Amino acid sequence: MSFIDKIKETAKQNKQTIVLPESLERRTVEAAHTILEEDIANIILVGNKEEIAEVAKGLNIEKATIIEPTNFDQMDDYVDTLVELRKSKGMTSEQAKDLLVKDSLYLGVMMVKKGFADGMVAGAVNSTANVLRPSLQILKTAPGTKLVSSFFVMVVPDCEYGSNGTFVFSDCGLVPHPNAEELAAIAGSSANSFKALVGEEPVVGMLSFSTKGSASHPDVDKVVEATRIAKETYPNIKIDGEFQLDAAIVPSVGSSKAPESEIAGKANVLIFPDLDAGNIGYKLTQRLAKAEAYGPVTQGISKPVNDLSRGCSAEDIVGVVAITAVQAQNQK
Repeated sequence: MSFIDKIKETAKQNKQTIVLPESLERRTVEAAHTILEEDIANIILVGNKEEIAEVAKGLNIEKATIIEPTNFDQMDDYVDTLVELRKSKGMTSEQAKDLLVKDSLYLGVMMVKKGFADGMVAGAVNSTANVLRPSLQILKTAPGTKLVSSFFVMVVPDCEYGSNGTFVFSDCGLVPHPNAEELAAIAGSSANSFKALVGEEPVVGMLSFSTKGSASHPDVDKVVEATRIAKETYPNIKIDGEFQLDAAIVPSVGSSKAPESEIAGKANVLIFPDLDAGNIGYKLTQRLAKAEAYGPVTQGISKPVNDLSRGCSAEDIVGVVAITAVQAQNQK
């Protein structure tokens, strides 16, 4: 069974409700059809029922809950909550209602805030900034988490490394230049994400162009410091570094380059020093090793909200919804 099939099965065991606010996008509605047909999650679509029905011609979305912003019986309560959350920014009731009625992303996130939905997936027609802005304003970061970051689950065929070829790569999509403290936080969040989604013990390798002092540079110093902070902050997680990539995942190289490390050569969670390295790393693995790449998946928000690539397929949306549902299960 593939990684995503396992995720779907896990999602089905305790069905969550996921809101899809981009309901006038055909790919979104196609995904909703599949999710409901396979019984992966409950689905909320946001928009005018007649317009959604027009987009959904030929598809069965009868089991979806459709919320029309102009005729939503909980709107007044949502407006009051948003005003309270944004009062320091001077938001009025009129502004809040206008935002919730006109911007389905804000309404979707507010549904998650109020417990009407367990998570949200968007981004097929919206930028990452537009998807995450309401999430950070309304949901904020999870308790004990210093920042929001992202990761990819990479499933490499015919690979003996990692967890039978499965890895978490982070951060490959959100934080451009993390400092040492942020890099340590990304390591902790990524380890928890690996455990939640893959179901095995995370082994975290902090990546660099140096292995255990083989090179000297401020960029290496940052990873060394991040490793120290991560070990101190997350004593129950297996974390070590700094490692070159081969020393992190190849047992023979790890034992040669870092013989004192119990983690060298065994890493299944790879923490890249910056977004350049992470983005290049996941795309190289995806294209050259023909790996399946699931993400970017967001981590660190108090409730799960995930961003899609604007080039995503309906099948991609189904996968991200399943992952979001499992994240919601684990956060409860």
